[in-house]
Amino acid sequence: MATKKLNVTPLHDRVLVKPAAAEEKTAGGIIIPDTAKEKPQRGIIVAAGNGKKDEPLTVKVGDTVLYGKYAGTEITIEGQDLLIMRESDILAII
Repeated sequence: MATKKLNVTPLHDRVLVKPAAAEEKTAGGIIIPDTAKEKPQRGIIVAAGNGKKDEPLTVKVGDTVLYGKYAGTEITIEGQDLLIMRESDILAII
């Protein structure tokens, strides 16, 4: 996935995450309507801060991560819907 460089740099231990697209079909082939789609809990890091003074970040730009269902704040930057969250809201790197 090619993304252009954003003109935004998160501060300290915050990261910008581009959420993955919501599932369109179930494993059995049933199409999910827009009203029933769940908010994705997976995304790709598009920008990261420098970390805290004593704690460097363990994630980097390009990592695919899992995060909590209500983690982060939804923002729109340069026409992209993104989430900004602290590194501690990230559950795993996959």
